[in-house]
Amino acid sequence: MIKHRGFPGRLPSTDFQFVIRRANKKGATKIIKRERYKDRAPADRRADAGFMAALWNHFGEEPFERGNLDAARISWLFGREVVPAEDPFDPCDYEALLRIDVAKAEIAFPEVFAKDAEQIEWEDEDDAWEDD
Repeated sequence: MIKHRGFPGRLPSTDFQFVIRRANKKGATKIIKRERYKDRAPADRRADAGFMAALWNHFGEEPFERGNLDAARISWLFGREVVPAEDPFDPCDYEALLRIDVAKAEIAFPEVFAKDAEQIEWEDEDDAWEDD
């Protein structure tokens, strides 16, 4: 499993994690499409926007390997703003390729893609994510 060095471990000052520390011995957790209802909590919406900002800042429009990105967090965006970059796509593979659907992401998260978008101050967690 690739570890995306420099990718934020979580949304600052929250417990919303963005990456996992090590591969699951039983295999990768399946990525699914989770429904986002309009009455979701503001904190959940901020976590989605923060994760999208991290993906955009780290990968841009290029396809990226799932690696140590948290499956639950990906699942909130999957099938809409984050889509498979390969066919066939295995949702249970750490090496599966994904990409940002920029057109849909700009509509869903205009604050992330705005020219004057506020930059998130990511906490430096490199020491916490050393190889175990």
